[in-house]
Amino acid sequence: MKKAIVLLLAIMTAGAALYAQESYLELLRSDIRTQKVALITDAMELTDAQSAVFWPIYRKYDSELTTLNDKRIAIIKDYAQNYDQMTPAKADELTKQTFAFFENRIKLQKKYTKEISKALSPVLSAKFMQIERAINTLLDLQIQSEIPLVKK
Repeated sequence: MKKAIVLLLAIMTAGAALYAQESYLELLRSDIRTQKVALITDAMELTDAQSAVFWPIYRKYDSELTTLNDKRIAIIKDYAQNYDQMTPAKADELTKQTFAFFENRIKLQKKYTKEISKALSPVLSAKFMQIERAINTLLDLQIQSEIPLVKK
């Protein structure tokens, strides 16, 4: 699992400079999703029967997460567009949108934790969420490191 995390970090680092460029965003997201699936596959150690149940659920989760991440990208773009002339109202709006993003991501994770738990087991569900939270933490750190602090 550590090898897969190092690989994911390498992809994130290589793509960090390209992250803000529209033309490379989808390619970067695709690469991250591919590496994420490889990491989950490696770490989950599912049997063929478990895989047949898990991966359709994961694809639904990933689709909803992608939609949610699209909103995050929109927030970041809005922040970038307003960075040089940030108003108190815009700062408040962006802060609220950011909190809503993270709250919705937690809700999504809870929803799929229950679904995986029912379909497979609470243990496999917990293992998946541990992996998912670790990946999200790494991605969040990478994204945050690229965003400058609000000017006074």
